[in-house]
Amino acid sequence: MFSFMFFLLVPRVLLSSTHVAVISPQDPVLRIGSSLTATCTLSPELGLHSSTLYWTLNGMCLSRSTYSVVSPDILSVTIHNLNGSRQQSGDNLVCHGADGHILAGSCLYVGMPPEKPVNLTCWSRNTKDLSCKWRPGGRGETHIRTKYTLKYKLRWYGREKECENDGTGKQHYSCHIPRNLALFTPYEIWVEAANQLGSSTSDITTLDILDVVTTDPPANVQVSRVGDLEDQLTVRWASPPELKDILFQAKYQIRYRLEDSSEWKVVDDVGNQTSCRLAGLQPGTVYFVQVRCNPVGIYGSRKAGIWSDWSHPSAASTPSSERLQSGSCDPKPGEQNSTLRRELKQFFGWVRKHAYGCSGMSIKLYDQWRVWLQKTHRTRNQVDY
Repeated sequence: MFSFMFFLLVPRVLLSSTHVAVISPQDPVLRIGSSLTATCTLSPELGLHSSTLYWTLNGMCLSRSTYSVVSPDILSVTIHNLNGSRQQSGDNLVCHGADGHILAGSCLYVGMPPEKPVNLTCWSRNTKDLSCKWRPGGRGETHIRTKYTLKYKLRWYGREKECENDGTGKQHYSCHIPRNLALFTPYEIWVEAANQLGSSTSDITTLDILDVVTTDPPANVQVSRVGDLEDQLTVRWASPPELKDILFQAKYQIRYRLEDSSEWKVVDDVGNQTSCRLAGLQPGTVYFVQVRCNPVGIYGSRKAGIWSDWSHPSAASTPSSERLQSGSCDPKPGEQNSTLRRELKQFFGWVRKHAYGCSGMSIKLYDQWRVWLQKTHRTRNQVDY
């Protein structure tokens, strides 16, 4: 167990008329498990005796068994085996008068030096920038303010640079370098962690920007029916436009799910084509579809690319044996299927707001309504026009 003892008698000449009391040490930084002895020195003008004072830590009274009357003007307190600070702004150690008034205060910063950051991972979006993330070492919590700095330099020449993002706080285990990056030459990248109790440095990662490229999601994803085939849909999309002038071989993945399901099915063997036919689907069912891209072999790189985010969901319904009668803008009276009646009632209510008359009716409009319904997070039983 660490031991860190403070005991300081503050001469009266240090007490000005603007201070009724002074705590020493002021705002110390201590390791977890250490001990602290602090003193509260009264101004002679107060006319108080130190034996009448008491101490609190974060609003909780400390036991009088931890007090010691050093002199009529000085009361000390000793705290053993300190725990980590509850907040990075420090724990509040306060000296009170007998009536409860605050006479003086000090912040205790109790924590640990940072351990070596780990799991440093970087990626470049469209070869234009570089983003990196990492995890703090050990348990991660130092209990005091710790700064993480991402540093990088060209492997064989060039000066060391720092990523300019603020690396302070629990949520800042990442950094973004937006510009001025070189291609066709490797970088050395590492993270330094530091606080008032110590510092540590991650392992160095060496990478070429072209080996860690990812793209924006594929654009203009469209899902449509395949004639009257009740179990198939066609998906089409456009290659990422940001890479149109770059030599690479793309791979694509598709995933799709039923409207009322959260389970996705993935199609891996799409290859470099920008269209795909989904088969074996359920008739009369709405499907949501997403596509993502992996740029492989950018400018001859032999490393596997990094998958993009998934595109925004697109939707379409497979044909059903039940057809809407053309020229009718209302469900048939006496329809026995209550679920279908409720869905049609919702749909025609939406049509009255978004289409003009029955001439705008089409199955594509119906699919657009299903997408709109999904985006507004409504279920079939929640909407009633």
